[in-house]
Formats: sequence, structure tokens, C-alpha cells
Amino acid sequence: MKLSEFDYEIPKELIAQYPADPRDSSRMMVVHRSTGKIELRKFRDILEYFGDGDVMVFNDTKVFQYFVK
Repeated sequence: MKLSEFDYEIPKELIAQYPADPRDSSRMMVVHRSTGKIELRKFRDILEYFGDGDVMVFNDTKVFQYFVK
């Protein structure tokens, strides 16, 4: 996979500059695979979507800008 595959324009005003306060009030989009239904929730609700034996994988990537000359 190449970095160039992720090259798209994002308006700067749409990129969060600071974390939500309190942190668990950040927004979360939930897509139900079986129906395609989309819910907009708060991150504090995430445990409602986990059951016994489920695993959470963390992704610590960040949005960054680069310029091609």
C-alpha cells in the first residue's frame, strides 16, 4: 500500500485541532453491517457495541499534510 493512495483534499477547518473536552464526548459514527444503518453517537457509548470475546484494536495514526513541489 502506498501513501499516495490516501492523497485527497480535506478542508483545514474540518480537521480537529484539539481533542474534545471531555474526551469521551467526541463523536463516533456506527455503521450496522447487516442493515447499512448509520448512527451518530458519542464515544462514551462504545461499550454498548461490545460483547464477550470482542477485541478493540487501537489506531494511533494522525492526519498530516505534505506538500509536493
